[in-house]
Amino acid sequence: MIIKLKVGKKSYVILPKALREAVGIEEGDDLTVSLNDGIALTPSKKFDRAAFEKMSKKHKESVLSVKGAKYPEPGEAKKYSLEDEF
Repeated sequence: MIIKLKVGKKSYVILPKALREAVGIEEGDDLTVSLNDGIALTPSKKFDRAAFEKMSKKHKESVLSVKGAKYPEPGEAKKYSLEDEF
């Protein structure tokens, strides 16, 4: 699974809450940064990948079950910035 994130004005990268909860990342936890062909962040704690993928699928299904819900179009969320919230 690949999740694309945007670097904000202050060079912040915000990890979505569902992702943090799924892999057990909490405030103050350590992340390992790997530099290969790009940058990879890995939680220092181990997590259950199968449980994460199951939770992710269930979440996607619940979002799409809402009347009128649809897949977002590319670029649709550009007008929203979570960084201003922090």
